[in-house]
Amino acid sequence: MFQRKIYDKLVQWKRESDGRSALLIEGARRVGKSTIVEEFARREYESYILIDFSVAPRSVRELFEDVSDLNYLFLQLQLQYRRDLHERKSLIIFDEVQLCPLARQAMKALVKDHRYDYIETGSLISIRKNVKDILIPSEERKLPMFPMDYEEFLWAIGDSATVPLLRNCYESERGCGDQIHRKLLRDFRLYMLVGGMPQAVDEYIRTNNFRKTDAVKRDILSLYRDDFKKIDPTGRISLLFDGVPAQLNTNASRYQVSGVLAGGRADQMLELIAELKDSRTVLVSYHANDPNAGMSANRDLSRFKMFLCDTGLFTTLMFCDRDFTENVIYEKLLNDRLSANLGYLYENVVAQMLAANGNELFYYTFPNEKTRHNYEIDFLLTRKNKICPLEVKSSGYRTHASLDAFWEKFSDRILQKYLIYTKDFSKDQDITCLPVYMVPFL
Repeated sequence: MFQRKIYDKLVQWKRESDGRSALLIEGARRVGKSTIVEEFARREYESYILIDFSVAPRSVRELFEDVSDLNYLFLQLQLQYRRDLHERKSLIIFDEVQLCPLARQAMKALVKDHRYDYIETGSLISIRKNVKDILIPSEERKLPMFPMDYEEFLWAIGDSATVPLLRNCYESERGCGDQIHRKLLRDFRLYMLVGGMPQAVDEYIRTNNFRKTDAVKRDILSLYRDDFKKIDPTGRISLLFDGVPAQLNTNASRYQVSGVLAGGRADQMLELIAELKDSRTVLVSYHANDPNAGMSANRDLSRFKMFLCDTGLFTTLMFCDRDFTENVIYEKLLNDRLSANLGYLYENVVAQMLAANGNELFYYTFPNEKTRHNYEIDFLLTRKNKICPLEVKSSGYRTHASLDAFWEKFSDRILQKYLIYTKDFSKDQDITCLPVYMVPFL
């Protein structure tokens, strides 16, 4: 059981809701939803019942076909799970609720009854596939859950001092010094290698062995592929997922669907992309046609980039076709000998950190009139009715042409410009040069 920030949000929901809403925790498989919810139930309630719909017997599922008699339903649940329920002091957990849509629909009646609190967890929750025949309860509040972020990873390995130090440096706009910076960057590269999936983190802590940690991540990727086949037996979603590293490697201005699926175009594959996004195994960054504070209204759904929800899984997926003994990326990345063409790993981890902090992902490209290449702003953040462009570099830098050109084009819209790189904190005139491990503070 690792310390997770979402626990405080669960406590806040319990206090503020007081049983007037159910909580639906959405996240990819194996991010730790069931573990944290059960720990919350043990610590914050007198009793709880956990109904895992992936293994629940038919007799339990059938209880939700008719919820007109809630006294009977609660009696049966207590008999089935041999747990007593106490009014306003017990929690009922619907784990993998997408596998029993009627249980999710019943939430309206259950919340109105107000006897107990309710938390639902789900993976691969697709509006089109799993809820098309039911009424979605308005009493349901959604809470996304992501893999362990960098601070949670440091907590897991026994480090609670680093992030407060980094926050102090960030807020005072000063570097950490060369020696400390090198250690911080090495620690951050370890996070990029292991990732934030609790099983992989646990394996690394127990064994200190990258090979065994990599095997755990390969098992998780196999689990995702099995899930994708249930949604799309044709295998197209699996191909789109497996194609993410190669697509980022091409450094193209968008995910080229036709490069993964023969004859496929992005506009024809929007439903598949939506299914993949709903699974929360990937993060989708849309092109902002008009980079301004209201980017959500101007995103291009057919023009996007995709990242993996976890950079540790991304690292493994890149080399899934090879045996681990041939995989030199662990040694190279950990020792800062990463070749230039693997720098998009940093772009993935920046996407992961921004999304975990509640940011929608947007990027922007525009033509360079002097060359055949486009300028590209890797990420755009909205702050105080202005925008903050981010350009990501995998090492040091000499120029920041895209940021400069973007400033010339949209200077009246920009609050702050950021260069994300692997050097210590510095300022380059009006550009804030931020080490990658400080991205969570943006």
